[in-house]
Amino acid sequence: MPRRRLTRALATAVLALAAATATGGWTFGPHTAIVEGPPPGAAHWRADDSLGEPLPDPATAAPAEVAAFFAGLSEAQGAELATRHPLTVGNLDGAPVELRYAANARTWQDLYGTPPEPGRQLLALDPRGRGTFAEVYGELPSAERVAVVVPGTDNDLDSHRTPTTWARDLLAELTAGAPDVPAATIAWVGYTTPEGVGPELATDRLARAGAQRLDRFLAGLGQTTSTAAPPTVLCHSYGSVVCGVAARDAGAAFAAGDLVFLGSPGTRSGSAAALGTGARVWASRAPADWISAVPNVQLLGLGHGTDPTDPAYGARVFTSEDVTGHAGYTAAGSDALHNLSAIILGAHQLVGCAPNSPECSDVPAA
Repeated sequence: MPRRRLTRALATAVLALAAATATGGWTFGPHTAIVEGPPPGAAHWRADDSLGEPLPDPATAAPAEVAAFFAGLSEAQGAELATRHPLTVGNLDGAPVELRYAANARTWQDLYGTPPEPGRQLLALDPRGRGTFAEVYGELPSAERVAVVVPGTDNDLDSHRTPTTWARDLLAELTAGAPDVPAATIAWVGYTTPEGVGPELATDRLARAGAQRLDRFLAGLGQTTSTAAPPTVLCHSYGSVVCGVAARDAGAAFAAGDLVFLGSPGTRSGSAAALGTGARVWASRAPADWISAVPNVQLLGLGHGTDPTDPAYGARVFTSEDVTGHAGYTAAGSDALHNLSAIILGAHQLVGCAPNSPECSDVPAA
């Protein structure tokens, strides 16, 4: 391809991707500063010798190691650590769920001068940068089915309508459809998302940082939700890039039973098989979702590659025929919400397959 044509094609791809994946305003965002590394307060935590032994290093200790450490403490010892180190304990994957809730309620109080609303369950709360968090709906410690929502652009501590709405909608549908199955949903705004509309949406810089945090979060869930099947991870818009990179990097260790791409610009992998995960891979895109304008290319580090609803990708594609727009996949009464609920519950025979998809019911129950 001549250089001029290549440049024009690349520019078109970048701008179309930026326009189509944005959920916020039409202004070009800055080069977003990534919040990464161990939870805040880690240095203070490492210096704590109150137990007469080193505490697990938040930067290096695996969630399994963290879980084993807390299992060896008395209830009073754990509560005391959460009181002294709320920022660390509240964001420490592998720490007990209820202890993290208590720690993050304290952090919320410190940040805003008032306690969180009654009933709010914050599994993570990091005020650095634009802020990240994870909020739980339902009773996570006793859940048998769990879904994690990974959102895309312009989501942070102050602006997060799509993931929290989806998590609430999903829990309501799960409860109505299977009232005897304990379920919980999680809005995971746990990474630095792209801001506004800009070429950064066409790169995986933020996705790579987010993928590391997602992999660790899911591993932590596996240590603290022993009654649950492996979670269903629902990845929307740029969030599907995060999930694709996370699954690819973790491979067989990716701690999910089902991986669902919704309104995706691509996953940075050419096929479901290339993700290398044991999770069942699903995808859907509404007919009127403007993400369809995104060129599914990957060139010189820009663009996110194959559309996961393309038959060549190899995902199980389900219908979203009556979904409106880019963020309506959990609208009440929609086929998408019905299908998502069936996937989360492991009732794959109830999923409505799209034409040319592998049989959705041809999936072993989780």
